[in-house]
Amino acid sequence: MRWDWQVVAWAAAALVLFALETMAPGAFMLWLGFAAAALFVVVLLFDIPVLAQVTLFVVLSFISIQVYRHWFRGRERVSDRPTLNRRTDALVGRVVPLESAIASGRGRVQIADAYWEVTGPDLPAGTAVRIIGADGMTLRVEAA
Repeated sequence: MRWDWQVVAWAAAALVLFALETMAPGAFMLWLGFAAAALFVVVLLFDIPVLAQVTLFVVLSFISIQVYRHWFRGRERVSDRPTLNRRTDALVGRVVPLESAIASGRGRVQIADAYWEVTGPDLPAGTAVRIIGADGMTLRVEAA
């Protein structure tokens, strides 16, 4: 067992990566930190060249990220309300009357207390339209 600059560098890299994970959560830096911590133990126990250490870090990082992607990320809970934070997706399929006529492909509808810009074929005000999609905050509609 030895304590030289390489061992300390990998320990510091692991700590920095774990600290970065706490500042920008998303579970990516965490797995790189695990790879650096594993490499810290390997370098502490065995004398290997720096190029081999960097190569091993890249390999361990790739493996740890794949472990995360396949075993942990795929097991997230399925939401009972998948469109909760995607309001335009939640509106697709609804039939609403046009608040203002669609002229030159643009018009407006009112849904609850909000007004939405719409695009679609030219139609007079009051016509029932079905929401078929969205482009950002603009709804695409067709005659119902």
